[in-house]
Amino acid sequence: MFVPAAYRQPDLSWTVDMIRSNPLALLVTADPLGPGVHATHVPVILDPTAGDPTADGAAEIVLLGHMNRANPHWEAADAGEALVVFTGPHSYVSPTTYQTTPAAPTWNFTSVHVRGPVQRLGRSEPTLAVVQATVRAYEAEFGTGWDMAESVDYFRKILPGVGAFRIHARRTEAMFKLSQDQPSEIRERVRESFGSDPSGRRGEVADLMCRWRREAGPAAR
Repeated sequence: MFVPAAYRQPDLSWTVDMIRSNPLALLVTADPLGPGVHATHVPVILDPTAGDPTADGAAEIVLLGHMNRANPHWEAADAGEALVVFTGPHSYVSPTTYQTTPAAPTWNFTSVHVRGPVQRLGRSEPTLAVVQATVRAYEAEFGTGWDMAESVDYFRKILPGVGAFRIHARRTEAMFKLSQDQPSEIRERVRESFGSDPSGRRGEVADLMCRWRREAGPAAR
């Protein structure tokens, strides 16, 4: 992914937060039988046993995910390197927001690309562990604290149709395009415009623009 210097994250915590907040990722792998690729939207989490990538000691980013074994992508996923794409908050920026002429429209967006080899996991306990870790992560981030204890036997019944995998990141790229190429007064107009819609993606972009202003140093102001 081409990432201009102005759009590079201030630190790794931005990547980690993006993965946790936007876990429905696009998994892309080459087709081992010929030209072409497989692409599947899959739930992906950070491996909770791998340590905190943002902590001292720099633990590596390790991803866990699962998909339907009936998906042809499952058989193809064990060959070569995978690309996992996380898409975060984004929104169109109309030139009217700039209140200046000449101007051109653009799109503010956020994305993380993770590359690494796919390791397919065993059918039984390793796959169950991934499913349970995924439930815990999603309930903590998006849910209501649902207790899965009474559903584990059901999980075991459907487990033969579930394929779980692990990816150790060899390369991670992050892009946060948040109007950094504009003068500070125009960036603020964009932020205010987006902030007027706090319930949608525009509001999430505005929140990231505020965080960038706080954390990216004087140049971000």
